[in-house]
Parts: sequence; structure tokens; C-alpha cells
Amino acid sequence: MKIAYIAAGAGGMYCGSCIHDNTLAAALIRKGHEVALIPTYTPIRTDETSVSGKKIFYGGINVYLEEKLALFRRTPWVVDKLLNNSHLLNWASRFSASTNAKDLGSLTVSVLQGEHGHQRKELAKLIHWLKNDYKPEIVQLTNSMFVGMAKEIKKELGVPVLCAMQGEDIFLNDLVEPYKTQAFQQLRSRAQDIDGFVVMSEYYADFMAEYIHAPREKVHVVKLGINLRGHGETPPRTGDHNPFVIGYLARICPEKGLHVLVDAVGRLVKAAAPGSLKLKVAGYLGERDRRYFEEIKNKVKSAGLQEVFEYAGEVDRQQKIEFIKSLDVFSVPTTYKEPKGLSILEALANGVPVVQPRHGAFPEIIEATGGGLLVDPNSPQALAEGIRSLMENSERRKSFGQRGKKAVHKNFSDDTMAEATVQIYKQYVQAK
Repeated sequence: MKIAYIAAGAGGMYCGSCIHDNTLAAALIRKGHEVALIPTYTPIRTDETSVSGKKIFYGGINVYLEEKLALFRRTPWVVDKLLNNSHLLNWASRFSASTNAKDLGSLTVSVLQGEHGHQRKELAKLIHWLKNDYKPEIVQLTNSMFVGMAKEIKKELGVPVLCAMQGEDIFLNDLVEPYKTQAFQQLRSRAQDIDGFVVMSEYYADFMAEYIHAPREKVHVVKLGINLRGHGETPPRTGDHNPFVIGYLARICPEKGLHVLVDAVGRLVKAAAPGSLKLKVAGYLGERDRRYFEEIKNKVKSAGLQEVFEYAGEVDRQQKIEFIKSLDVFSVPTTYKEPKGLSILEALANGVPVVQPRHGAFPEIIEATGGGLLVDPNSPQALAEGIRSLMENSERRKSFGQRGKKAVHKNFSDDTMAEATVQIYKQYVQAK
């Protein structure tokens, strides 16, 4: 099968969606399919070998200038190409607010408008390349912010267009008015042009079907899978340790709930012997979240947790695996309803049990793997009690870790994810 997978770069940071898209594309290629993983906005950054193309569409600089200045909506394509240099795009993204939904209202609406938006020239370039150079049998969009592309792609190429959904409702809900309402209206309208949707949890399938007014039977669930190379190759920590190490690996931002975990650890420290606890944190920290991280550090200081708290910064793939292997328990207590849970699978793949809030995709992951506990969301006290129960029972902790590792290695691999995705693609290609 010949697949065009339109992905979105995240401005030089490790991004869960980028990692997922690259992992899926690589697995599909291994299975003998031809896949063009097409970057948009900026180059795709992943902690595995990238299989994405070098040609970037909807380059972030051009998209921004076309939104702000009518002149750039008419510039020749050769001029636009100069601004699509990957190094320039990554450099420019450092100074932009591209990860802050509050600043992106008009641009979001415009991209959703597709051929009627200010970026219609970018859509024309993409379709020209797909139609004349690549000629796919099916097109997959990485998220519903790209549904505005579907109508023209189907019109010009005559192929089915599928769309993944990976948490963009969180982005939309953060927009300011009037753009929030306008974007939501465009999304619901343009979603009708999509042949089928792909999500990673039953929770998100039900939620998004209602959110965008899509028939539930058009929303397909493909369980999240990870590249298991390097995961679980050495035995996890078992038994009692001093210090007991609690770990967090995710982007440093309020919605991922690091503040909830810090508060929970603060409660645990009060009843623990000095030096018996450690909180290790790793993950990307962007400009817009530096103030939040300063608040975290102030919270750490005021609670007397300086010797407990350790921030390892952003980690690559090997560092990530080593980081996880050093933990006794793992938690990313998101304040929103997470639709995926990539880092949870990575922890379990290494035999590290998890304690997660009882919302979003987490109940499905825990039920499918048996790898940890669920606690009340947004409650430091509940989170502390869950972690304490594993601190005080090493056998239970070991059992959760073993079960989780076995389940992930059996049922949540990238090959399993790719095969399930192919079966969905075949439904639509054969129906044409």
C-alpha cells in the first residue's frame, strides 16, 4: 500500500504525537508498505531514527506570514521555498508562541478553512506534490486541525482521507473568543469531509465522536504501540530501596500535573525517614512554561524538598530508558483527560509500575496491562496514598511491574499497532 502520512513538527521539541507518527510509519515500512511521512510547520523531531521526508509543507514561517500579511499569500513558490529551510524553521520556532493556543486563534481558523483560508497556497503546493510526484492510495492526517485539507485532496487525488485525533480538543478549548467558537464550527463542518478517524483509546473515540458530530462507526480505535527496542532488556528495580525513587517523564507544563505530584511527594516526605525518598523529573521545558517551572521550584523550596527533587532535563531515547530503569514507581498525573498515555506504556515496558489518575485513557491501560493503580484525579492526597501503598508493599509493586511489562511487550508493540492500522486502511482503499 502507498500511504501519505501528513504529520506536524513541534518546533524542535520531542513531541508524543511526532514520536507516535514516526514509530507507526517506520513499522508500516518494515511491513513492506511505502510510506511518505510528510512534515508540516517544522521538521519532525523524534527520539528514534526519523523516516520523515526532507521536504516541509505548510512551513511555519510562510504560514505565519500568510496569516498576517496579504502580500505573502501571492508570493511565488520559489520564494516560499527559501523560508522552508529546516534550520531556519527550527530557529524561528524558538522565538514564536507556536505552542501557545491562546495566540493562535486566527491562524487555527484559517488553516481549518482549507482552500478558503489564508494558507490556500500551502494546500495547493501539498496537493501538487501528492498528485504529481507521490500519488498515494490513501492519505492520513495526523490530527483534526488538518481536516481543512481533506476536501481538496479527495477532489484532486480521488483517494480516501483518514484523520487521527490525538488530543487537539485540549488545544481548541484553550483558544480565546471569537476564535474558539469559529474554530469549533469549522472543525465540525470540515470533519464531514473525512472518510474515517483513528484514535488510541475507547474513551477518546466516544468523546471525539460526540465532540465533532461524527458517526461513532467512523471512529476506529487502534491501541497505542511503542518501539520496544531497548525497553525491558535488563531487570527492573525490585525489593526495598533507599531512597525510594518516584519518577515523572513528560513535558513540563501545568496540564501534565507535575505540581500535583510535587504536592503528593511533599505529603509522603513528612511521614518518611530523611533521605528515604527521591523525586526524579525529566522532560522538555518550553519558553511558555518557564514561569510554571519556577513556581514548581518555589514549591519545592518552601516544602523543604530540595534534596528530594531532581530535574534531569530533556532526555533522548537511551537516556529515557536509563531514566525509567532507575525508578521504583512512575506517575504523570495529568489534570486533563489524556487520550494516549505513551510514557505510561514506556514505564510499564521496563517493569516499572504506575500510579495514574482515574480518567482519560488511563483506566483502559491499567485494565489491559494490570500494571498499576488508579487514584482520584487532581488530588495530591489520593496520589500520595496510591504511591505509599506501593512503597510499603514491594511484592505488590513487583507484581504490577511484571504484569505490566508482559502485557506491553505482548500487546502494545509498534508492529501490533501497524497491523491494526493497515486493516483499517484496507477497508477504505478497497471501498473506493
